[in-house]
Amino acid sequence: MRNEALDRAIRESGYSYAELARQIRAVAGENGVTVRTNSSAVAHWVAGTRPARRTADLIAEALARKLQRPITPVQLGLQPAEKEAADTSLGLHVDRDPLDVLTMLGRADIERRPEAHAAPYTVATGSLVLDLDAQAAARATTARRTGTAGEPEVRAVREMTELFTAVDERHGGRHGRSALVQYLTSDVAALCRARFRSEELQQQMLSAAACVAYLAGWKAYDAGEQGLAQRYYLQAYRLTREAGNDLHGAFVLRVLAHHAMETGRSEHALALVDAALQRARGRTDPATEALYVATRARALAMEGRRREAVAEAAHAARLVDGADEREMPFWAALWGSPSACVRTHTAKAAEHMGSYDIAEQHFSQAVWNRTDTDLRRITALSHAHAGSMQCRQGLVEQACRTWSGTLQMMDGVRSVRVRRAVATMTRDLAPYQRRKVPAALELGEKIRLWSQEGP
Repeated sequence: MRNEALDRAIRESGYSYAELARQIRAVAGENGVTVRTNSSAVAHWVAGTRPARRTADLIAEALARKLQRPITPVQLGLQPAEKEAADTSLGLHVDRDPLDVLTMLGRADIERRPEAHAAPYTVATGSLVLDLDAQAAARATTARRTGTAGEPEVRAVREMTELFTAVDERHGGRHGRSALVQYLTSDVAALCRARFRSEELQQQMLSAAACVAYLAGWKAYDAGEQGLAQRYYLQAYRLTREAGNDLHGAFVLRVLAHHAMETGRSEHALALVDAALQRARGRTDPATEALYVATRARALAMEGRRREAVAEAAHAARLVDGADEREMPFWAALWGSPSACVRTHTAKAAEHMGSYDIAEQHFSQAVWNRTDTDLRRITALSHAHAGSMQCRQGLVEQACRTWSGTLQMMDGVRSVRVRRAVATMTRDLAPYQRRKVPAALELGEKIRLWSQEGP
């Protein structure tokens, strides 16, 4: 039977079958998924053939972006109604206890279920987050009490988060991922529902739990699973709301903006970081405020507002220069050097505006503190980006020297982002290898050996 709902949506979008197929492939690519959708496949779906669940999600997201409203596979007639709650909405609920949602999401993550790992990044979630303050949020986490907890338990969750974060930065997101998710959905969730001596301690525990949820999202992001990462971030944000911690909530809004830009879907990035700054400006320490301002500089660059982007980047540099990082709250200090973060966002803003020499300078100066072995992944990625900027300026021999050192830093790091950085090196080197440039040929062989020996 012909799928009239899908046919209507396609006609409303203005897409040809070939254009829709191209958009579906693009959405899949953002999430590390390869599909071979073509116009013939679209014609079969319109004729009544139902695609696989993963493909149905991709079709819905591609059309939702064009039509600028949320659309589900069920609304398009691509999946039976009873599958919608179990699949499409997993992790996107904003009217349920975030601990319950995280438990369901974490279980699907650990079990490698496709509704979690193949979930597409959803652009509409950006507007959903921005609308949350106007909605009545559930506060079910305060309704159930099991056991007792206090300051020692809050401190323990923070210390465990620091431990997991250190392993993540040193060895990549694949190390300890299941253990972290299990810790979040069992120990941390139970502690959030414990009896506390004061509401303040309860709020501190919920805020600590938000850090764990964010780290779970970061690990999914490092694995190239953007939809899953987005769902963890959304629930981390909701935990900060449960905690009544506006400043921590602002930080997670910034995280969502950063993730949108990294995914290449910056439609809501500027609005998200503006909402974060509205809460945080003048209410936090200079180093933390600099993180918001630098993120805004990058969002402005992606909007084509070059003069404003340059001004915001300079403002962020002034804020972080000489700032005392010891004044940063736990949830902001956990993720590394603020000065390096400012440098990195400034570099990416400059790269987007085509100023590769300035981008190279900032990537090269993004020193992430401690030793390279402590922060091996982010240090290696900064060097890899610096090499790319050198290559774009035609400084191929200099780029090859930078990348050669980068490969050594990447040894043993299990990260999709690292793998993609190496793929970018290979792509950038290709024209110079065809011209038999010695440095490019030598580095190409090193990359080949690294790829064979790497995790």
